Amino acid sequence: MRFLAAVLALTTTAAVAANNWPRWRGPQDNGSTLTGEYPVKFDADSGWLWKTPLPGKGCSTPIVWNQRIYLTAPVEGKDALLALDWNGKSLWQTTLGPEKPGKHRNGSGCNSSPVTDGRSVFAYFKSGQLAAVDFDGKVRWQANLTDRFGKDTLYWDYGTSPVLTERDVVVTLMHHGESWMAAFDKATGVQHWKISRNYVTPTEGDHSYATPIVTRHAGREALLVWGAEHLTAHDAADGKLLWSCGDFNPEGNRNWVAVSSFVIAGDLVIVPYGRGSRLHGIKLGGSGDVTASHRIWQRKDTGTFVPTPVEHAGKVYLVRDRGEVECVEPATGKTLWSGTLPKSGANYYSSPSFADGKLYAAREDGVVFVAGANGKFELLAENNMGERVIASPVPVANRLLLRGEKHLFCIAAK
Repeated sequence: MRFLAAVLALTTTAAVAANNWPRWRGPQDNGSTLTGEYPVKFDADSGWLWKTPLPGKGCSTPIVWNQRIYLTAPVEGKDALLALDWNGKSLWQTTLGPEKPGKHRNGSGCNSSPVTDGRSVFAYFKSGQLAAVDFDGKVRWQANLTDRFGKDTLYWDYGTSPVLTERDVVVTLMHHGESWMAAFDKATGVQHWKISRNYVTPTEGDHSYATPIVTRHAGREALLVWGAEHLTAHDAADGKLLWSCGDFNPEGNRNWVAVSSFVIAGDLVIVPYGRGSRLHGIKLGGSGDVTASHRIWQRKDTGTFVPTPVEHAGKVYLVRDRGEVECVEPATGKTLWSGTLPKSGANYYSSPSFADGKLYAAREDGVVFVAGANGKFELLAENNMGERVIASPVPVANRLLLRGEKHLFCIAAK
């Protein structure tokens, strides 16, 4: 009976993961889905199931729970969380305070993606608004972290997404000045802890736009955090530092800001850095300063600056800022194969996704590329959505969601 219960639990968990996309990089935090059939050819005028106009410019990636779609966007100058049904119909729009607009051409006050635990949806904005909203659009609690902790000094627009532990919603801010992590009770909003996370770096090296990942350390929940030229692990219960890995910029290069997030592949953390010129493989675990012992490999000839890598079936896929594609073996850092997406004056700000043996990569000008990625690179389609695309493609439950600057598109395999 215990064996049957375990199998049933695993099956249920797999089904939930396949049908939901509860946070920015999906249920496994790797930008990948393991099941389903996904489309190849589509464009702004055809090939989609539906497209829904959005009320304002936002760059956050939508999330999905039980065939409901949640995303952030400004509504009449206010930060807002939106809910749509599986057919793209608006269910509600909950405003949360005045918007602080973006200053980068590809930025907005709604860069951070929402996150859900299946009970509430949590959203954070450049304005400092943090809110928990129920599935009917009612605000459970709300706090302004800018009022509480001070303004950010980031050179560009805040883009780190909140993450969830079993008990808390955790927000991080790494910038020039007092950098911090803080945890708030998911049910009440009560602040459980706040810690400083400060390191001395060259100019702009202390700025980070990367999103943490919740993982395990010695059987306990832990937060893995990247920024200020350090990869650190923290106890989720109190934020206490468990281990740290540094020495990512021994030359002291300036303006090596952390934009791309990292990805976990087995027991390794793959960390891009150096404005697309560095890639590191760091072993999970240990205690204290693991800089000398846990860096398994490093490369000085590749990496990504903005797009976060994808992990799928034990391999890591990079889509670099100018469209170069690489499949990397996590254990060694070796490139298994490479390719190049069609050249353009536009860059890649969206992070790629992997589904159904295909890599989906959106260029900032709104062209979404689909490439075969099983053992080799093969360009399959070039799809022009007719508007800028900065959010990451979301492959979930046999649907591909694409959030453009003006519309949300839903596409299915034919």
